[in-house]
Amino acid sequence: MTEKTDEQGGMRRFYATALELGPLVLFFIANGRWGIYWGTGIFIVATAIALPCYRLLEKRWPIMPLVGGFFVLVFGGLTIWLQDETFIKLKPTIVNCLFGVILGGGLLLFKKPLLKPLFGTAFRLTDEGWRKLTLRWTLFFFVLAGVNEVMRHGFSTETWIASKMFLSFPLTLVFAFLQVPLLKRYWDGADNPFARGS
Repeated sequence: MTEKTDEQGGMRRFYATALELGPLVLFFIANGRWGIYWGTGIFIVATAIALPCYRLLEKRWPIMPLVGGFFVLVFGGLTIWLQDETFIKLKPTIVNCLFGVILGGGLLLFKKPLLKPLFGTAFRLTDEGWRKLTLRWTLFFFVLAGVNEVMRHGFSTETWIASKMFLSFPLTLVFAFLQVPLLKRYWDGADNPFARGS
């Protein structure tokens, strides 16, 4: 029963990653073939399709992809309408700073780790674990915003788009993987999936 549950969880994570990466891959391919405005349009459509699929997969509206999708629609729409690629390039900076401010503000102002309501169904951590994990993600979101600004100002549009696929996304995966020791240490309960095989 446990092996079947683990396999189902693994497949759900695979599909969730595909839904997150899919629109970005299509954006990358479309930009290479037809330019950033066509790429942005396809990015908007692909994101609009991916979000309801997320809903079906997770049985709820996932907050972070939903917020990201909203900004894709707004900034992508402005990019196409005004024929100005600045808007779509600004989108990652604004979204990452927004997440950083919300998570950091929750810790500083309300002493609440706001990652807990977002990922509480996936992880069961102690209060200290949630606090540390939230702080780390807060700082990482600001790092991602900084990376986007460097790529936006210092490199061509093609290189900026490639950085989404080959820099920002891999950095996020590596960062998430590096949080496993924290998850193992602060897991609240005996059924710690991260402790298996250790």
